[in-house]
Amino acid sequence: MIEKVKKLLGITAKSGGTRLVLSVEKLETRAAVLEDGQLEEYNVERVSERNIVGSIFKGRVKNIEQGLKAMFVDIGFEKNAFLHFWDAIPAALDSGIEEVRRNNKKKLPKTITAKDIPTIYPPGSDIMVQVSKGPIGTKGPRITTNISMPGRYLVLMPYSPQCGISRKIDDPKERERLRKILNELEIPDGMGVIIRTVGAGQRSRFFVRDLHLLLEQWNDIEKNMDSQRAPYQLFEEPDLIERTVRDFLTEEVDAVICDDLQAVERMQALVSQVSPRSKKCIQFYQEEQHVFDKYSVNKQIEKAFHRQVWLPCGGYIVIDETEALISVDVNTGRNKGGKDVERTILQTNLEAADEIARQMRLRNIGGLIVADFIDMKSRKDQQAVYQLMRQRLKRDKARTHVLPISQLGLMEMTRQRAAESMRMSQFDPCPYCEGRGLIKNTMSMSVELQRALHAVMRRNIDSIHEIKVIVHPDLLQRLRTEDEELLVDIERRYSGRLSFKPDPTLHREKFVITDANTGEELKA
Repeated sequence: MIEKVKKLLGITAKSGGTRLVLSVEKLETRAAVLEDGQLEEYNVERVSERNIVGSIFKGRVKNIEQGLKAMFVDIGFEKNAFLHFWDAIPAALDSGIEEVRRNNKKKLPKTITAKDIPTIYPPGSDIMVQVSKGPIGTKGPRITTNISMPGRYLVLMPYSPQCGISRKIDDPKERERLRKILNELEIPDGMGVIIRTVGAGQRSRFFVRDLHLLLEQWNDIEKNMDSQRAPYQLFEEPDLIERTVRDFLTEEVDAVICDDLQAVERMQALVSQVSPRSKKCIQFYQEEQHVFDKYSVNKQIEKAFHRQVWLPCGGYIVIDETEALISVDVNTGRNKGGKDVERTILQTNLEAADEIARQMRLRNIGGLIVADFIDMKSRKDQQAVYQLMRQRLKRDKARTHVLPISQLGLMEMTRQRAAESMRMSQFDPCPYCEGRGLIKNTMSMSVELQRALHAVMRRNIDSIHEIKVIVHPDLLQRLRTEDEELLVDIERRYSGRLSFKPDPTLHREKFVITDANTGEELKA
């Protein structure tokens, strides 16, 4: 079905390759992943913003809220971190991981339930936690006791004996080879590892070395846990450059282009002992034109973050973020199609599904996402859109879950939200419209002004006979051209005189009514 979908969308193999483009500046570092020239991943890290997701802390339990089934832990921030009882219980493997039982007969640890948590971690006790979600808005960070430490090819789980292989590695022969490697690794008792997707095709010695480095890191963490007083940061999640090397620099990447020599040398040092081939593809960019302009990254970022995003077929999607959920509306736009209306609708919906999956990654939007697709009569067409969405979400590093299109034409999805979206982290609410995205039109303001004039002139009918009104030029234009007779009627009714003064600096939703003789402001 996916091949038929690609044919319908006109997706063909391209030779542009995959590039990692990094721009390092004084205040921020940006990383972009381009596939065949198209922006597929985008990350920004600023000097003033500390990324704590993935960092490990020695914290102190401040209080337990039985009603919430949670505790609050001091990890050294202004707001205490939130730890739900379920996040303090040893977790099962994620659904995207296939568990591999190693050839050993060691006893599994005693099962811990939510009822045991207050006893294990009473108020005042020290606890090792990892940040799973950074502070968002007024909420403090969310934490877990299920520590996981990602390496290049492995993820070490110090407190879980489970081992697994990423389900994204789908070749049966390769999975069998990796199972054998997993069984041969010397993993300490009580610990487990997961083979990451980038481990496919790698030699066993790379896994051995990766495990050795992770265990060294863990030993340092344990030493500091015993010697340092809470709150204390035991492990800091690497910065954007190191994370990019760890998570994106795979065999599929043809080139890494960076405009900072120190960053280039650092990346080469990070990968030199693991992948000599990857070291060769890291290039220092020295041209006068900015690296993001050279590869058209800036243009694509600008287009991608508009509220309305156009599709190749002429349709478009509209993305609105609210506090509770993200809504996506799909429209045919200029794609009126020919005689086959159903095919036109299907093509628009397929392109929309492809773009929605991409936008979720680019904008780093999470939580509940509801997409309103154009109504399709055929259940087969609905299934094609659903399957394409599932396929596109497989490449997302955040956990996602998607449901089939409902009878109302809605597709509901969830996406792991570890930090604020790109929109919330890079934009402030508009001070003019106060974040509404709309302002009152001139007719509404004319009605409000006339209402206020009636109230003021009625109250001061005997004492004030001349009133001066300061308004925005747009409103004055309306008053002069369309509502002049109404203003003359107000003057007749109260035997007064009105004069108007335009002020372009005045907010369009504001006006000032004053006594023309004294200059005193009059309230309605």
